[in-house]
Amino acid sequence: MPAWRAWGYFATAVVLALAQGFGQSVISANAQQLQGSFATTQAETAWLTAAYMAPNVSLTLALIKIRGQFGIRRFAEISILGFVLAALLNVSAEGFGPHLAVRFLSGVAAAPMTSLAFLYMLEPLPDHRKMNVGLSAALTVIFMGSPVTRLISPHLLDVGMWEALTRMEAALAAIGLGLIYLLPLKTPPMPMRIEAGDVISFLFIAVSFGCLAVAAVVGPIYWWTERAWLGLLIAGGIGAFAVAACIELNRAEPLLDIRWLASPAILHFTAAILLFRLVLSEQTSGAAGLFRSLGLLNDQMQGLWLVVLGATLLGGAICAVLLKPGREFRFHAVALVLLIAGSLMDARATVQTAPADMYLSQAMIGLAAALFLPPALLSGLMSALAKGPNYILTFVIVFLTTQKLGGFFGAALFSSFVQVRQRLHAERLSEGLAGADPLVAERLDAVRAGLSPQVGDAALVSAEAVSRLAGEVQSQASVMAYDDAFLATAAASAVALALMLGHAALKTWRDRAAAAAAAAPAPASLETQDRAPAAAPPRAQAA
Repeated sequence: MPAWRAWGYFATAVVLALAQGFGQSVISANAQQLQGSFATTQAETAWLTAAYMAPNVSLTLALIKIRGQFGIRRFAEISILGFVLAALLNVSAEGFGPHLAVRFLSGVAAAPMTSLAFLYMLEPLPDHRKMNVGLSAALTVIFMGSPVTRLISPHLLDVGMWEALTRMEAALAAIGLGLIYLLPLKTPPMPMRIEAGDVISFLFIAVSFGCLAVAAVVGPIYWWTERAWLGLLIAGGIGAFAVAACIELNRAEPLLDIRWLASPAILHFTAAILLFRLVLSEQTSGAAGLFRSLGLLNDQMQGLWLVVLGATLLGGAICAVLLKPGREFRFHAVALVLLIAGSLMDARATVQTAPADMYLSQAMIGLAAALFLPPALLSGLMSALAKGPNYILTFVIVFLTTQKLGGFFGAALFSSFVQVRQRLHAERLSEGLAGADPLVAERLDAVRAGLSPQVGDAALVSAEAVSRLAGEVQSQASVMAYDDAFLATAAASAVALALMLGHAALKTWRDRAAAAAAAAPAPASLETQDRAPAAAPPRAQAA
């Protein structure tokens, strides 16, 4: 393949990955500004993200079989047309209700983009480069979606608020459309056939994942115990998946191999990926949430997201050069050490902390993310290939599902933990602010002195002074809560590292014991000893 054509495939992968990442992150990254555009509350704005993710998290399961039955090229061309149509509907929609419906359609249309980005990144590479360079590059460009969205959103908001954001999404989709028709995929499709049982199972899985995704997005906002329907959503999601599992266990050719998924090796892999995805919420929800609580917006955090983007690219390059089968443990250990160190550095934040103070720590966390997932994907694919080509579908579903659901549940868990700790710290700080405390009185007098020339009413001045002090208490409580969350992330990462080291040590001991047992000579049997001739007596005894 000519070099220019290979670079064209790489560019297509980048465009598709950025288009999908932009559409997924655009609401959550700009929620505060978009509340004014939509005239909605924080909870109502969150429903736009929930509507997008509800179909998106499960459609990968169906799309892999659809792609296998109808061919990759036709699949790509139809998928990008749907994506462009959904992007154009975003531009023309008006009102919260139509926007909600269009975001749901956008989630459906964007589901194939991640798979297509993978395929276009792997297409021009030789076979011996697909598993290291290809996987690392594909995951790197997918990781770039969130920081790139936060980098360009402030400039688009200055141009035209939500309309400018939707036009950017439509432009990326249109560029992807042209590239896909100009550079068609030629990879032979995997032979797959959609059966009636697949449709039934998928409907239950779609309901399950959709309910869980919606609960993860809106749960921390409405609060888990304040709305009965949140509990019903979670219970419905678990119940729907249980029904799908029962159906799959009784099929000769299941859509999901539940028995293989329940094997110790796959459970260990799933738990490791899910745990790491949960702790990675320290960056997407932790640092961003901390600065939002301090009143900063994306345009004031441009340098931070540039650093994160650079660290992500560096991690992808390291994986592309050094990643080989058998080195996964080293990559994972380094990633966890970086995550622990970065989280501990972030746990020292105060109300005076600026984004520049977190450049190093967030770079370490971004590098950790880029170093962890490519080796994990490589080891999982090798395990699936060892079982047979049919297991690749099940593995891909496990990986993508843990990434999407794990990311949202990680953010939900992080946000919920911060809210609980914030209330606790606010209560403790408020209890210590007694009116008779000289320091409190001095602070109130200073605020009154600054307000008196501007406000003539003494009562209003006193009320404003108390209000400002209460705001400072809330800010301090929020920072302390985020510090607690960063420490909890470091602790969880340390536990994961200890478990991984213990598992590796146990495996090494078992391998050495097995090797020693194999090398030891087999003891002679009793029958052989009875048939052996008697040893000659020593010469001294004969004499």
